[in-house]
Amino acid sequence: MSDDRIRAAARALTEALETRVPIAPIASSLHSLEEAYQVQALHMSERETADNPLVGHKVGLTSEAVRRQLGVDQPDFGILLADMEIHDGGQIDMRRLIQPKVEAEIAFVLDTDVDEVDRESVLRAVEYATPALEIVDSRIQDWRIGLFDTVADNASSGMYVLGEGTVDPRRVDLRDVVMSMAIDGEVVSTGRGSDCLGDPVEALVWVARVAAEQGRPLRAGEVVLSGALGPMVALRPGMSIVAEVEGLGRVTAFAGGES
Repeated sequence: MSDDRIRAAARALTEALETRVPIAPIASSLHSLEEAYQVQALHMSERETADNPLVGHKVGLTSEAVRRQLGVDQPDFGILLADMEIHDGGQIDMRRLIQPKVEAEIAFVLDTDVDEVDRESVLRAVEYATPALEIVDSRIQDWRIGLFDTVADNASSGMYVLGEGTVDPRRVDLRDVVMSMAIDGEVVSTGRGSDCLGDPVEALVWVARVAAEQGRPLRAGEVVLSGALGPMVALRPGMSIVAEVEGLGRVTAFAGGES
C-alpha cells in the first residue's frame, strides 16, 4: 500500500504539471517526510532525461517570512532541471505555470564537486555567488500546502533566473547584504542575507549534506538556489521584475505569455 500511495501521489502531481490543473493537498496520504521525498524523487524522475538533466538544487522555506506565509516550520529542498532556467533579462513563459510567485535570493554556482560536507569544503567548491530570481509554483490548489505537500511537489519549484554578477562568497559576508525586489518599478519585497537560515552559506551547506545523504552529492557546474531573502509575491503576465542584492548586482525578468 505504501508504494501504491507514493505512486498515486507522484502521478497526480505529474498530471497537474502537464494539464496545469492543480490538485487537492496530498499531505494526508503521506505518513512521513521520507515518503514525501520519495514522491518527489518519483515525480521528478519522469521529467529528468538526458536532454533535460539535473543542473542543480534549490533550498526552500529558508526565510521566516515565507515559512509564515505558507504555515510550515522547516526548510526543504528540490532539484533543478535544465528546462527550468531562464536567462537574465529573459521572458518567463507563464503558459507553463499554474499559480506562480516570485522571490529573490542568492545563488551559488559550483566550480568543483563537493566531496566533503563542512562549511570550508563546501565554500571551496563554489565558483561564484550571484543574485537570482526563483519563480515558485504549486501544483496544489490555492497554495494550501503543508510541509509534505511542498516537499512532494519538488519544493514548489517552477523556474529560475541567474544574474550576471559573479562574486566570490569568501570575500563577502553574505549575511549582511541587502535585497530589494521591484515589480513594475515598485518595491514589493525586501530582506537581508541573514533572513536565509541566518546565512545563505548555511543553506548551501545544508543542501550539500542532504543531497549527499540521498546519494546525489553536489557536482561541478551545478547551481544551488539558497532560498528567499524576503516574502514571495504573486506573478502575473506583463510584470517586469528587478531584484538587486547589495554587493552582488541585479537580476531581471519579464513575465510574458498568458496565465
